[in-house]
Amino acid sequence: MKAVYIEAHGGTEALTYGERPEPVPGAGEVKIQVRATALNRLDLYTREGGRGLRRDFPPPLILGGDCAGDVVEVGENVRSLQSGDRVVVNPRISCNQCAACMSGRDDLCPRSRFMGSASDGSYAEFVTVPAVNAHKIADSVTYEAAAAVPTTFLPVWNMMVRRAQLQPWETVLVLSASAGVGTAAIQVAKNVVGARVIATTSTEEKAAKARELGADEVINYRDEDVTERVKALTGGVGADVLVDHVGAEFFASALNSLRPGGRYTICGATTGLRAELHLGLLFTRQIEIYGTFMGSKEDMRQIVEMLNKGVIQPAIHQVFPLADAATAHETMEETNFFGKLLLRP
Repeated sequence: MKAVYIEAHGGTEALTYGERPEPVPGAGEVKIQVRATALNRLDLYTREGGRGLRRDFPPPLILGGDCAGDVVEVGENVRSLQSGDRVVVNPRISCNQCAACMSGRDDLCPRSRFMGSASDGSYAEFVTVPAVNAHKIADSVTYEAAAAVPTTFLPVWNMMVRRAQLQPWETVLVLSASAGVGTAAIQVAKNVVGARVIATTSTEEKAAKARELGADEVINYRDEDVTERVKALTGGVGADVLVDHVGAEFFASALNSLRPGGRYTICGATTGLRAELHLGLLFTRQIEIYGTFMGSKEDMRQIVEMLNKGVIQPAIHQVFPLADAATAHETMEETNFFGKLLLRP
């Protein structure tokens, strides 16, 4: 089969488009013909070997996690799916045996692995996954829309809906509205919860698109002070919940934008991993902090239900042929896009 893989860490020149063996489903697994696969920052970090993701070669590694496609073969003991089913894949594979998995907190599984990083992924014509990681999608949902969902909507759902429990009467501040997590957070906050959404971005064009997605107010962080503007928009009180996926660069201004008792949720750190935290502000203002990496299988089930009902509609910037994966990686590195970048085998 055709696939994009790496045989060493490096820049986009490390990406090879070529032939790899077709995977064979084992017991409890399904084989999927990939129709669309989405890029994530993890793909870039894995390719580069940064952030603790350096690995030994050989064997080569096929990149990619999020994907959608058609079931073409089912392994032994699979009862939930059959050949021909249209599905979206949760790329975080847990052991299904530990205490966390058995209690429904499989997002805390200590033996979990991520497709495209710890094992071959979805930059390919075919992929095999545990059947429990594949969810049926409605005929009305495009493969591209489905593939754009998992790694952006899972942490958002985990943070805002399940853990911080955002309420319809509250205000949420979403950092970097143009990124995949930002676009997901706006939709979940507005379309699922019904909360007031304040978002930040860097250009008027991106601000207009954020408003189209459902943001009530948008702050251009290049022209305005985020903390002061949030306070002005909330009558001096501050936001109830913050969604952060960018990290160090905006940490201080974002934290100061929260009201006393506010909830700070974070699932990424694309601008840097280290920030200074004033512990006195943390306890005197009674701020709650939630760190999230992806979500649970139940989170994914609920998200796909909202996707199938048309409540959420992922923002897609561009779809590239699989052979142009290097160009897609370069586009992600330039950060001049709004929504998700995808590959089509």
